[in-house]
Amino acid sequence: MLTLTQTAAEAVEELVARVPLAEDGGVRIRDTGGSAGFELSVVPARDPQDTVVVERGARVYLDQSAAAALEDRVLDAELSNDGAVRFALGTQG
Repeated sequence: MLTLTQTAAEAVEELVARVPLAEDGGVRIRDTGGSAGFELSVVPARDPQDTVVVERGARVYLDQSAAAALEDRVLDAELSNDGAVRFALGTQG
């Protein structure tokens, strides 16, 4: 299952806190298919079929395709001084 680094967990919590009405939500990762990669969005709640990953208080929701594709991955993040966040995927272990 997807895991999060400490930095990624902090970034997810920060992003969710910025969005009104999403304080109990999380970041949803959706597989857009093909070479387009993944789409991340802040959502107030998960979709019923989403896989839920909770680490260090951060909630990440994965659609079915993303859950399968990211099973052995780790989500990391880079936070810039201006508040921008850049996510990256690595291999676990």
